[in-house]
Amino acid sequence: MSSMTPEVSTVAHKRRKISVGANLSDNALKNWFVYPTIIFLIVFNVFPLVYSLGYSFTDYRASVSAEAKFIGLQNYRELLGDEGVWHSFKLTAYYTLISVGGQLLLGFGAALLLNREFPLKGLVTTLMMLPMMMSMAIVGLFWKLLYNPSWGIINYLIGADGLVWLSNPELALLAVAITDIWMWYPFVMLLCLAGLSAIPQSLYEAAAIDRASSWFVFRNITLPLVSPLLLIAVIFRTMEAFKTFDLAFVMTSMAETELVSIRLFKMAFQEWQTGRSSALAYIMLVGVLIITTLYIRYLNKLKER
Repeated sequence: MSSMTPEVSTVAHKRRKISVGANLSDNALKNWFVYPTIIFLIVFNVFPLVYSLGYSFTDYRASVSAEAKFIGLQNYRELLGDEGVWHSFKLTAYYTLISVGGQLLLGFGAALLLNREFPLKGLVTTLMMLPMMMSMAIVGLFWKLLYNPSWGIINYLIGADGLVWLSNPELALLAVAITDIWMWYPFVMLLCLAGLSAIPQSLYEAAAIDRASSWFVFRNITLPLVSPLLLIAVIFRTMEAFKTFDLAFVMTSMAETELVSIRLFKMAFQEWQTGRSSALAYIMLVGVLIITTLYIRYLNKLKER
């Protein structure tokens, strides 16, 4: 076998060097993206999580200079035995049910209407997506004006002149939930629209040949095939609704809508019970994890069918 000429050997050597250099630069570039992200997550997510967990077992108050005293599970026992905390959880569950249920119905209905060809479909879809792109504070202030009993348009539309929404404990929570529905139903709509677009048209054609009714088609074709994405939307919106703070804080005086997040805010930054508020935050976290786990289990069972 003849050996390579010096020119060929030199070219091959240069190519190997270029290949090694490219690999090194790719790895270096990858590390420049990965390592800062890991550091960011540790500093802003993991560290505060562990630090607050330690505080939840103490009587620490941020408003005083006294050192934190370890009290074990006392904060958790007192919170779980507090009727006021359980009342906040009930209000939060009620709010979540109204908000997520409304977003589900409105978003799915809007997706069904958009899942067809009509003039200016792209423009209409874009306009319907605008609410979820806005700031929570701006949306809250905007709807606060709409609910105003003197000049708000809501009372005019429903024919209830002088009806007070945001100062009435029986209506304030509903008003915030309606605002949340208006803001986030486009999120559900987009997921449902993606699911509807993925359904093979051959199924609808076969149903039309068999002269199946619209209700039969919806119940046996549309809903089963869209339900996985629908449930994913429910998971995300349930988690967010359970943690709602912005809208209730901006729109009400917090006395009428004392959700768990509002109670946590008062406990941490008005009463300065840092240790106890940290414990309440972890109770909220466990509650969200339990709800999410149940949803995911049901979603997995749905996929197995």
